[in-house]
Amino acid sequence: MPRPTGRVLTLLELLQSGGTRTVAELADRLGVEGRTVRRYVDQLIDLDVPVESVRGRYGGYRLGPGYRLPPLMLSDDEALAVLLGLVADRRAGLTTTQQTASETASAKIRRVLPKHVARRLDTLLESLAFTDRPAEFDTPDSGVLLTIADAVRHHRPVSIRYTDRDGRRSERTLHAYGIVAHGGRWYVTGEDARIGEERTFRLDRIADARTLPGSFEAPVGPGPAQRVLSGFAAAEYRYQVTVRIHGTVEQIRARLPAGLASLEEHESAAGEDRATERWLRVEMRVERLDWLPPVLASLDRPFVIERPDELRDLVAALADRLTSYARRA
Repeated sequence: MPRPTGRVLTLLELLQSGGTRTVAELADRLGVEGRTVRRYVDQLIDLDVPVESVRGRYGGYRLGPGYRLPPLMLSDDEALAVLLGLVADRRAGLTTTQQTASETASAKIRRVLPKHVARRLDTLLESLAFTDRPAEFDTPDSGVLLTIADAVRHHRPVSIRYTDRDGRRSERTLHAYGIVAHGGRWYVTGEDARIGEERTFRLDRIADARTLPGSFEAPVGPGPAQRVLSGFAAAEYRYQVTVRIHGTVEQIRARLPAGLASLEEHESAAGEDRATERWLRVEMRVERLDWLPPVLASLDRPFVIERPDELRDLVAALADRLTSYARRA
């Protein structure tokens, strides 16, 4: 739901389009009551916006003659942050009206940007992928983001200075396939040219990016978003977990998303509907096991733990605790 400040700005936009707007019309467009419209008008007047009240049968509100908003001045970083936010909004399942507003706002911003900045931002937007409906996410360094986006589009190698989760620094040559927003963070996926294997890197851990001469062929197959999810599910952690669960893919994915677990059929009849409950093998690599028993319990589906034995003990301990709680008077 839009915030009051957003509605006040929308009211100003409506008045700027010209003519006199009735209170009923403004209330309908803003999704509020008439008295709220009058309160928003008072806020504009407090900001020295010359809103005039028109009396009579066709009365309402209009802007005073000659009023225009000051020109919008954005730095490259500010334009990048705004456009990324608008793109994320369009991916977040907005209503048709909200999607239209997001698209028109993007178009307005891009029209007033210098051509070289607009081209770089267009390149970035073409290189983005989302694993799901995005939540709030941090905007990484704009220079790094735009350089990698350009390398993705033109299939050019890029040199990056990277710090991993253990604090180790390294310089790598990356053949970047795409930029992906996942779980509130930005990632780039591609081939680490030195070792010849696919890797996924967090953009906020890249201190510098520099485009190199040459080019590479992008691989066929899954897109960048799917590659990132598969990489997370197969990452090296302390425990390898395998559980068979009886249910549908949707039931399991509600608690164990693709970025955490991979699924494969354990038993399946020929021609069986995908919505039919059946045994599915779930595989995960995790650093800790203590959070898994409550998740398995929340599925409320039959399951069999194949490995590790420590997980069986933790599930049994949780079951004992729940039984003791249930028997308390």
